[in-house]
Amino acid sequence: MNGLVDILRENNQKIVFTNGCFDLLHPGHVDYLAKAKAFGDVLMVGLNSDASVQTLKGEQRPINKVMDRLKMLAALEAVDFVIIFEEDTPLKLIQKIKPDYLVKGGDYSMDNIVGSDFINENGGKVEIIPFLNGYSSSELIEKIKTLK
Repeated sequence: MNGLVDILRENNQKIVFTNGCFDLLHPGHVDYLAKAKAFGDVLMVGLNSDASVQTLKGEQRPINKVMDRLKMLAALEAVDFVIIFEEDTPLKLIQKIKPDYLVKGGDYSMDNIVGSDFINENGGKVEIIPFLNGYSSSELIEKIKTLK
């Protein structure tokens, strides 16, 4: 991955990074990722591994396995690269990539974005994109449960 980042930098490509579980991909995710991509030239998405999702969301998650989630994300026009990470947070990945922009969704504030201090100290920018109302993977899962 370091070689890829070096090539992108040599070609003056602005790297945008975001991350998430993206368990049940929905229009809110698609909108968010398109808006994230607009900050730069290349969008890299850190994707929580199955074990990481389980730690964060509970034993019943993820609904979709990591390779299925990766395939769906990679198929989106806005997404250039998807990188799976095993840790609970993407901090090591952020430190390795050193993106120009770190982007998170509207459920975050500047003081609770993992890696924001690192990005700010290294000349990057941190951006928060408001959520598209009416879309939530967790709410979608609960709705599906009621259909039984």
